Amino acid sequence: MFIYLSKKIAIPNNIHLKCVSWNKDQGFIACGGDDGLLRVLKLETQTDDSKLKGLAAPSNLSMNQTLEGHSGAVQVVTWNEQYEKLTTSDQNGLIIVWMLYKGAWYEEMINNRNKSVVRSMSWNADGQKICIVYEDGAVIVGSVDGNRIWGKELKGNQLAHVAWSPDSKILLFGMANGEVQIYDNQGNFIMKMTISCLSNALGAVSIAGIHWYAGTGGYVEPDCPCLAICFDNGRCQIMRYENDENPVCLDTLMNVVSIQWNHCGSVLAVAGSLRAANTEKEFNVVQFYTPFGEHLRTLKVPGKPMTGVAWEGGGLRIGLAVDSYIYFANIRPDYKWGYCCSTVVYAYTKPERQEYCVVFWDTKNNEKFVKYVKSLMSITTSGDFCILASKADDTQPQYVLILCNSIGTPLDSKYIDIDPLFVTMTKTHVIAASKEAFYLWQYRVAKKLTALEINQVTRTKKEGRERVYHIDISTSGVSDSGPDFAKAFTATRDPICCITATDKTLIVGRESGVIHRYSLPKVDLVQKYTLNNRAHYLSMNCNSSRLAIIDIAGVLTLLDLEVRSSAADSSGNQVSAGDPSKFERKDVWDMKWANDNPDLFAMMEKTRMYVFRNLDPEEPIQTSGYICNFEDLEIKSVLLDEIMKDPERPNKDNLINFEIRSLRDSRALIEKVGIEEASQFIEDNPHPRLWRLLAEAALQKLDLKTAEQAFVRCKDYQGIEFVKRLGNLQSEPMKQAEVAAYFSRFEEAERMYLDMDRRDLAISLRIKLGDWFRVLQLLKTGSGDSDDALLEQAYNAIGDYFADRQKWVNAVQYYLQGRNQERLAECYYMLEDYDGLERLTTVLPENHKLLPEIGQMFATVGMCEQAVNAYLKCNQPKAAIDACVHLNQWNKAVELARTHNMKEIKSLLSKYASHLLEKNKTLDAVELYRKAHHFLDAAKLMFKIAHEESKKRTRPLRVKKLYVLAARLVEDYHEQVKTSQQSKTKGKKSEAKFALAGLLEEDATSSDNRIVDNAWRGAEAYHFFLLAQRQLYGGYMENAMRTAMHLREYEDIIPAVEIYSLLAICSAANRAFGTCSQAFIKLESLDRLEPEQRQAYEDLALEIFTKHSPKDSRIVEREGSSEGPEGKLPTCIVTGLLIQEYQFWMCSVCKHCAIEQEISKYNCCPLCHSPIV
Repeated sequence: MFIYLSKKIAIPNNIHLKCVSWNKDQGFIACGGDDGLLRVLKLETQTDDSKLKGLAAPSNLSMNQTLEGHSGAVQVVTWNEQYEKLTTSDQNGLIIVWMLYKGAWYEEMINNRNKSVVRSMSWNADGQKICIVYEDGAVIVGSVDGNRIWGKELKGNQLAHVAWSPDSKILLFGMANGEVQIYDNQGNFIMKMTISCLSNALGAVSIAGIHWYAGTGGYVEPDCPCLAICFDNGRCQIMRYENDENPVCLDTLMNVVSIQWNHCGSVLAVAGSLRAANTEKEFNVVQFYTPFGEHLRTLKVPGKPMTGVAWEGGGLRIGLAVDSYIYFANIRPDYKWGYCCSTVVYAYTKPERQEYCVVFWDTKNNEKFVKYVKSLMSITTSGDFCILASKADDTQPQYVLILCNSIGTPLDSKYIDIDPLFVTMTKTHVIAASKEAFYLWQYRVAKKLTALEINQVTRTKKEGRERVYHIDISTSGVSDSGPDFAKAFTATRDPICCITATDKTLIVGRESGVIHRYSLPKVDLVQKYTLNNRAHYLSMNCNSSRLAIIDIAGVLTLLDLEVRSSAADSSGNQVSAGDPSKFERKDVWDMKWANDNPDLFAMMEKTRMYVFRNLDPEEPIQTSGYICNFEDLEIKSVLLDEIMKDPERPNKDNLINFEIRSLRDSRALIEKVGIEEASQFIEDNPHPRLWRLLAEAALQKLDLKTAEQAFVRCKDYQGIEFVKRLGNLQSEPMKQAEVAAYFSRFEEAERMYLDMDRRDLAISLRIKLGDWFRVLQLLKTGSGDSDDALLEQAYNAIGDYFADRQKWVNAVQYYLQGRNQERLAECYYMLEDYDGLERLTTVLPENHKLLPEIGQMFATVGMCEQAVNAYLKCNQPKAAIDACVHLNQWNKAVELARTHNMKEIKSLLSKYASHLLEKNKTLDAVELYRKAHHFLDAAKLMFKIAHEESKKRTRPLRVKKLYVLAARLVEDYHEQVKTSQQSKTKGKKSEAKFALAGLLEEDATSSDNRIVDNAWRGAEAYHFFLLAQRQLYGGYMENAMRTAMHLREYEDIIPAVEIYSLLAICSAANRAFGTCSQAFIKLESLDRLEPEQRQAYEDLALEIFTKHSPKDSRIVEREGSSEGPEGKLPTCIVTGLLIQEYQFWMCSVCKHCAIEQEISKYNCCPLCHSPIV
């Protein structure tokens, strides 16, 4: 930062000032002094010039009101910004609260305790409460409306200062003896504060000031020190919170009278006096420190002892009470900012976020990109790129350099161990320096590469692109194996204080005034120079021949790095390199060399900008902007002070372009005198920009000869070609039209073309500009068949315009007229208009290149049939099958594979099925095989599931359903074999022959005959098992017993224990104890029974057969009786009885029989549940 005195206001009658306070929000300044003096002033800028903003604009007193009411010396003044109130107190203890009414200040409340004098008053952060402390130890806390909240007497203490914590929960009381006590907001004592900064201090001390920054403008970094306590002996401690055990301690070596934080807690002003070396004389100074105790600047203030200091709300000015004057000093803050590729990059803090908000403001398109960076240290820019330096992590002292482009996209980053206090960059290198060492990083930016490729480039970079050098050690011994940070921490007696670099030279400044000059990229120490003062800012001109140095006092000097021939030296001798010229300017806070002229630079001196050519200044320009760029005789400057007032909404008004005198003079000559004279002037003061100006002016007047010469002088090849083209044109209006188009006056050029009846040229102009809407208008107004191709092109270009903006409906209309089927397909897809896409498929000719894309579109949304049609139309059956497989339409896939003789579908199907089985998705695999018409494979899996379920002893009905499904799949397999035989056999054959051929093929192909032959066996078993139990519970004991007896044939499917247990129950219920006895005999003889189970059966048999004789009451048919004259009799699936009749019903699906009169009660087959026809 840079600071300089800018204004001085005298108080009438030479009344000494005691205190000063500046209202941060409204800008009022209150100052109190002897004899009851209390004045409220307001400085306001009044200017009509829009370029004059901020500190550069003249400021006058818009208010200068004396407030009468105090009789004694006014000692304390404090503002309540939220409620626009001023609270003042004098030596008699009188307190007055003033309010603003119709532009003037009036008394609102008065309070006089009469016992003691008020030493300090403080409003809390939200302006709701005020705490007043008296010298005798009395404390009063009141509300904004004048009510007393609480009072307390701190016995035996003389109070001197009070401060609220930012959250209003804590009060700090400063005692006259230098103690600080911590109380809560109800007045309860908590603890005494540890004062670390007074160690080894001798003599009595008193507190000069306590200021606790409330965080209203955000914090410089997370957990930043914000509570400053300063003593009259110059010792100061800055704490993070009230009981911080590790505060920042500093000794200002001053007699301090007052301290205050700026608006965002980044600078602490300490005001007082300093004793001059070797004399008794004291002079006023204000020292400025960071929250971490680093000294920033010292401001000397003339006059008698200073009594108060106050910051302006925006932190750009500071007010000082000295004797009977108020001095104002302007501050040029060290903003974190940069300028690259017409983008202003700046950072600011927000109260609600811990990080810095970094804004990349593209001034050309007025777009901004925001990035949040934690603990940002600096922003450095060069060319199209910028470097953000920040702390990497709180836990370890590591730092990161992030390389970004002009919209804030990180391109590369490097972690370094040295503290990057000073950073500079060139087109190829980034140099970061701590106080002891500097680090060199040769960065690379991959142009037009994807993020993935950038990462690969980063990984494959050669070693040696990063190096570290200690300032005291020779650079020749540094190896290229990579950065070695170990030596970078060796302390040095002469620390680095600033650096700068160009493509071939690196300059490092040290605190003693020594300047090191190194060559780049090798980093060899070329020369050392010695200055009288410590440099603060260094900058080299475009050919690295001259160095500009601004020292800590704001004095700008120049240093010649290369030998220059001096025209003024009559003897023809050469000035030796490094001999500083006599050039010197004071109060300089910014400067920038021209990018294209080594003798041209601009500098900021207070609120004036000077441009120097060969060390001769032009007349100054009033501005307080920061210089972004100096090129083509134009200076681009940004009013950062204005931007920071509302950083979220940067305004183009805050970006100002200044033309230097030679450009202004040339323009004036051209306009007022003529091209000849202007040409002569530019010949004497040559610059490409001036020649371009002349060329353009000559073009306007169609002076083609001068224009061509000027274009040659400014090396504008396109301009030369344009002039030649103009020379070949015969008609004058045509030349004027072309010139109008050259100067972007397109409407005028078009009008001229149309007036000449050259609609074709007007159309071609609009095509070049990409204004297709206007092209369409022009085409429609004319006539002629030759325009058809152009018309289509226009329709398609307008379609593209709408498609780019995702207005698909509008785009479709134009693409239809432009017959652009490719883009039409894309629009239909984006609109999800699949009917339109299907229509397009039918319209397109076979093998059209668009059909595969449309097929892909249909496949992505699951429309299999349409996708297949599209693929088949372009003769891509493989893609069609892949789409079916992807969408699980395996039957369609198999059908297509068969139709197009493709073999790989079978392997694909097996692969997918095994994948499903691995994941234990057996039913999904069954469904897959079923859809693919691989019925036998599906049946095998289904039987496997049914067997597993039957072993689990789950519900028998569920197991029956699974067996039925498996059997149905086998029936489907039979049907498939039969159908395939029919399709193979040509000519007429009987149904029986087809069936026979099918059965023979089955036998030949089927490896698992058991499944095929006995498909329904499992279903039958569980059907009869369930039927027997239903009959038993229904009271049909005879039928239940017969059905249970029939179950004996299915011991391989249902466990014998269950069959014979059921038979025993049914026969006992039917009083057929002979059959029951046989069942028990069978149960007791089973091998798999546990001994306890067998014993239980024996006990039950004993119990039954001691009561009942083991004989059947009726004669039950023996097993042999199920044989009829024509073999085995069928069993009725409704009743479970054998069918004796010759006429019976048979199911068309499962081929099982039933007695006709029994089945008539059913709609579906009881076994397979297929409908009865």
